[in-house]
Amino acid sequence: MTSLASTSTTDIPPIRPSALSAKLAMALLLAALGDFLLYGRRIGMSLVILAVAIACASLLANRAALDFRRAVTGGAIVALGLVPAVEELTPLSLLILVAALAIALLLATNPETTGLAERARPLRNLVLFGPFRFFPDALQVCNMSAFTRGIALWLMPVVLSTVFVALFAAANPVIEQWVSLLNPKIIFEYVSVWRVLFWILMLALVWPFIHVRWRRKKVAAAETDVAEPLPPFVSPEFLGPSTILRSLILFNLLFAAQSILDAIYLWGHVALPENLTYASYAHRGAYPLIATALLAAAFVLVAMRPGGPAEKSKVIRPLVYLWVGQNVLLVASSILRLDLYVDIYMLTYWRIAAFIWMGLVALGLVLIVTRIALNRSNQWLIGANLIALTIVLYGCSLVNFDAFIADYNVTHSREASGNGVQIDIDYLLTLGPQALPAIDRAIALRPGASEGCLVSQRDRLVEQQRQDLAWRSWSFRSWRLQRRLDAQGGNQVRQPVGGLTRQRRISWRIAFSSSTTRATFARSSASP
Repeated sequence: MTSLASTSTTDIPPIRPSALSAKLAMALLLAALGDFLLYGRRIGMSLVILAVAIACASLLANRAALDFRRAVTGGAIVALGLVPAVEELTPLSLLILVAALAIALLLATNPETTGLAERARPLRNLVLFGPFRFFPDALQVCNMSAFTRGIALWLMPVVLSTVFVALFAAANPVIEQWVSLLNPKIIFEYVSVWRVLFWILMLALVWPFIHVRWRRKKVAAAETDVAEPLPPFVSPEFLGPSTILRSLILFNLLFAAQSILDAIYLWGHVALPENLTYASYAHRGAYPLIATALLAAAFVLVAMRPGGPAEKSKVIRPLVYLWVGQNVLLVASSILRLDLYVDIYMLTYWRIAAFIWMGLVALGLVLIVTRIALNRSNQWLIGANLIALTIVLYGCSLVNFDAFIADYNVTHSREASGNGVQIDIDYLLTLGPQALPAIDRAIALRPGASEGCLVSQRDRLVEQQRQDLAWRSWSFRSWRLQRRLDAQGGNQVRQPVGGLTRQRRISWRIAFSSSTTRATFARSSASP
């Protein structure tokens, strides 16, 4: 394993003010484009256009420092980052787009960075400190001594010209009207404080991509084979081989007891003890078990660090594998608990996030076993988890969760399937225009109810959807939704869909559906 013996960094010397002038002008043009595309507008495709303009401007402004092959890779990363924003602009797709621009800039203009840590530090500095560099750099454009001399040369002509204009205005009504147009109050009607702040923000955000200044290494790294150190708050005696062995034996016994209980009550559907409902058993256990798995993963990482005394023990390694396997089973039980809970109490964004989070935890546990079995470093483990997290987040940015949640809740509602809870129309309306097809089904499934207010709220979503089709706020997802609504005949409400059937888990369904269970659950716990 390699470690850095000694390194130091230094800033790139600032370039001359004359060289900064062109970059400052480019930043002003980008700010003007941002004002045209974003200020006071519904944002969608306009942000994608601005991101492409920033990427092109960065390529032009930093062409002297570009590495062609790495620039091509950076261009591919930017293209991938644009796809989720074109599909639908959400906080997640915006985060992916910004990350893609930053990573592409680093790859194209800083070929010295190779490792994960070496790339993470400059990216952190770019995000945290880059926007604050605009104002010091912009001051370098102005040669203050020349600026002072310019004021002195123009002071007398400007003052005298102002006096002459005042005299002419007093003598000539036409000139007086022209002068009245220079009233500062009229100017401020067109230039608002919020618009000035928007320009300042735009300049600060685009400047790091126009004027790139990375920190460079000066001293080469040396290779040594040493064990990864323990955290500073953990003593070697506290996590020696004997302590780790005793801990793993006890942990495996405790986890085995939990797994046996899950096998009996969760997987085997055995009747629970009195005063305990299936709802509380399924709901209360999901999130604490995930916290337990995370704590177990942290213990394994510290105890089985590469080069440590416990890593090559023939007794400890099998116990670690067994314990991690039990943790994976624990996560699977948590996923089943949440699935049973959602089966009756419907789907929300937080419950989808919980499913995704549990899957990532299970994958992380598998990667820990892989790291131990292949004798890899913790840096490899971090990199593998980051890759998995990136793939999951990128995939999530392309999924239409609004429509998925709405369709699921309507399909599995009491009105549609005869089981579960009633349709939560208020929640469907919060999901936005993408929930319109499901809302149409919900209205059709409740013909006897008074839906006048609901129809008006639906019409508001239709109007919002039409606004989303304007070119600045356009997205591929909104365009597909409009085609679907048009195919249904001018946004008319759909007729009820009959014959909704699916295989049910009878014992859990009956337990969840009973009024006693639901009342007990409502008093004992809150929905996540």
